[in-house]
Amino acid sequence: MKQNAVGWFDIYVNDMDRAVSFYQSVLKQELENIGDPTDSDVIMKSFPTDMATYGAGGALVKRKGCAPVTGGTIVYFGVEDCSIEESRVNKAGGKVINPKMSIGEFGWVSLCMDTEGNMFGLSSMK
Repeated sequence: MKQNAVGWFDIYVNDMDRAVSFYQSVLKQELENIGDPTDSDVIMKSFPTDMATYGAGGALVKRKGCAPVTGGTIVYFGVEDCSIEESRVNKAGGKVINPKMSIGEFGWVSLCMDTEGNMFGLSSMK
């Protein structure tokens, strides 16, 4: 089976309620409770995901021994116009690191930091 390089992502958090509030405020999407069949002590909240649609699904994860990281892998959320979601970041408790910028034929991106200290991106064609 042919597939893209990323099939799922986890964003580690220290405070699940704070992180859920942040991402729901910025992305205007409701996160859903999901479980980890390998560890009942793990708390997971997934982003809306249709596994038959282009792109990877993922979740916020609170797991003992795992913590947010700055300077590691960056997850880019695909949006209609990244300036819209970017405008919600500071009000939701995060920080815009690099405002909307052109990446040429590939569209536009914004780099932001969430309430947990994770760097993430917003990506759009507008």
